[in-house]
Order: sequence, then C-alpha cells, then structure tokens
Amino acid sequence: MTIPPIETVRDDAPRILLLLGSAPDAVRCEPWPKQAFSRIVAINNAWRVRPDWDFLVHAGDFPSDRLPHDATLRQARIFSATQYVPAQNAFGGFVYAGATMALTAAYWTIHSQKPDVLAFLGCDMIYDRPDKTHFYGIGRPDPLRDDVTLRNLEAKSARLLVQALKHGCLCINLSDLPRSRLVFPRLAFDELGSLSLTRIADMKADILGNIRLDKAEKAEEIERDLGYFYEDGMYWNHLDEIDEMFLADIDGLWMSAVEKRRAG
Repeated sequence: MTIPPIETVRDDAPRILLLLGSAPDAVRCEPWPKQAFSRIVAINNAWRVRPDWDFLVHAGDFPSDRLPHDATLRQARIFSATQYVPAQNAFGGFVYAGATMALTAAYWTIHSQKPDVLAFLGCDMIYDRPDKTHFYGIGRPDPLRDDVTLRNLEAKSARLLVQALKHGCLCINLSDLPRSRLVFPRLAFDELGSLSLTRIADMKADILGNIRLDKAEKAEEIERDLGYFYEDGMYWNHLDEIDEMFLADIDGLWMSAVEKRRAG
C-alpha cells in the first residue's frame, strides 16, 4: 500500500473542505465564517443549511423539486451520478466503498478537489432522535437501509480514512455528538485555524502509526481478487454475483486495520 510521503510539506495554506450532511447538528455550522474552508460541499438537502456552499452532490434519485433555485445554480456547481460514479470507481467501486451519499460525496470530493483535510459535519449516520432524524425534520435514514454494501458503516469509514490518506487527505469529524459511525479523529471547529500543513502532516503520521497497513493491504488484495466492480455503478443488478460473507471478511479487515488507532 503506497502512502504519499508526509514529510514533504508545502509552504502554502492547507486546503480544508467542509463536507456537510443533513443530520440535526449540521446547523451548527451556520455561524462559521466561510473563509475557514477552501470549499463547502453539501450533500442532498444540506445546501439549505447555509447559502454559501460551493458544490452540491446529490443522489441520482434526489427529487428535482428539492434542488436549489436557478439563482443558486449560477453561483455553485451541482453534481450527480454522472460525476460521482467515475470518482467512486477510482477508489474501487460502490460495493467496497459503500453506497450511501456521505461516503460517495467524500470519495468524489477527494477525487475531484484534492483537499488536504476533509472535515465532516452532519454525517455521523446516527438516527436516535425519532422526532427529528434530519435538520429539516423526519427523513429517510439511507445509510441504514438493507443494502449489501452497508452492512458495517464503521468499516466503510475505516476504508475511507485509509484511502484518503493514500491520496494525501486527512479525514476529520467536526461532530460533537457522543456517537458516530465515522472512525475519523475528532476536532472542534475552533481548532481548524491551527491546522497548518506541518500540523496536518504530524496528524497523518500519528494516525498512520496506529493503522495496521498489513490488514489494509490484505483487504485491498481480496477486493481486487473478488472483482466486485461494476463500471456503471449499478451493483444491484449483480447481487447474485456478490457473496456477503466475503464482504463481511473485508469489513473485518478494515476494522482490524484501525482498531489500534480507535483504542488509542
């Protein structure tokens, strides 16, 4: 597994991107100054949280009447399956990466924007508030649907953490909730201002020091050998080819790869 050299540090400002989901706590970012981020990427309905987002990545079946009005379209860019399927394919495809928009949008952002830091908010995939599952009220808990690619969300986020590091990106979680399906390191918003490139390199080195790269390499090897890759992204047309037990084994390897870091 090739990880880029983290000792090579540029002298410009880090590219910190905010990936904004639709959990109730997404509204915490409303007062945060835009200049704290190089770009803001909203997922599905999250464009409604604040008006100054730069990109909207939405599911292919996202209702058109929930998209922004034309005035907003002129100042931002909107992407759907035509763009995110090739991006997800670049990281192994939906079966291994996980077919829910928090993960899909993350892989798209890393692939297309090449951030130094990808900061998640509103993406914890915890639905323990029956009165308000999303910031706009009651919504569909998509990551919890019965889907072969989403049996272990923690494992999928562990895979994302490692894949992002391979592409020079550090994933962090800005959530202050007590639970999350994301296994990324947590930071408070106020700490972002101190994230110099040197500090980011130190954080990457610390995380890598607590990742079992041999387990990650084994997981990738099995992924390649199984070949559950479908270029059009429509894995649901091939369910008879996919063995869930093999996917469970891969998830177990990804979790083993990050268990030391999580325990620490």
